Amino acid sequence: MLSYRIVAEYPHDMQSFTEGLEISDGQLFESAGGYGESRIFVKDLRRGAITRQTPLPKSVFGEGLTVLRDQIFVLTWREGLGFVFDRGLKERRRFSLPREGWGLTHMPTLGGERLLMSDGSSKLYQLDPVSLKETGSISVTEAGSPVEHLNELEYARGEIYANVWMSPRIAVIQTGTGQVRAWVDFSKLPSLFEEAASWRAEEHVLNGIAFDESSGHFFITGKCWPKLFEIELSPR
Repeated sequence: MLSYRIVAEYPHDMQSFTEGLEISDGQLFESAGGYGESRIFVKDLRRGAITRQTPLPKSVFGEGLTVLRDQIFVLTWREGLGFVFDRGLKERRRFSLPREGWGLTHMPTLGGERLLMSDGSSKLYQLDPVSLKETGSISVTEAGSPVEHLNELEYARGEIYANVWMSPRIAVIQTGTGQVRAWVDFSKLPSLFEEAASWRAEEHVLNGIAFDESSGHFFITGKCWPKLFEIELSPR
C-alpha cells in the first residue's frame, strides 16, 4: 500500500458525474456522464474556472477521456461510440467501439503511442490513435487472480493507475506484465468534505485520476465530489 500526502484542495463541480480526468498544458480536462447531462469541459487547473465546455449528444452516456497532442478522445458507455475533439472542443470525428467504454488514457509502446481503454472487466485494450482499431490487450492480475471492474485510467511514471469501480482504492499496474504492483487507499478522502443533500454513496464514488508532469503530483476526485485533491504519492 503506497502512502500519500494531500498537498492542496480545490473546488470541484458537484454536478459533474466524473468519468475522465486529465491534465495537459496546465489545464484540467474532464468528462462527465449521465444521459442528457454528458459533457466535456476544460478548467484552469487551480482556480477551477471553466474556460470552455461542450455537451455530448443526449442519447449517449459520456465516459473516459484522454488528451493526446492536439486531440481529445472521449468514450461512451453502451452506445458503441467514441468521439474525437480538437482542443477548442470542436468535434472532428466519431469512431466505433466493439465493447462498453469506461476509462481511457494513453501510453507509449514499442509500436508507438497507443490509447488504453477499460470496459469494466480485468482487461485493458490498446487502440491505435489514428485508425482507432484495437491492437492488443493487457490482462490485469494480482497474485494470479484477475482484478475486475477497472474504470478510470491514468498513465504516469511508467505505470498504469486504475480506479476500481465501487472501491476507494487505486491499482498501480505494471505495463509489461499487467500485474498490480501496489495499491493506494483513498477511503479517507470523503471524510474531508461535506456531502450534499443529493449525495448517493452507491454512485458518488472515487473516480478521477490525473497526473501533472510539471509538479509530479496526482489530482484525485470522485463522481459529484465537491473537492479535487492534489496528492503527492510515494513512488514505492
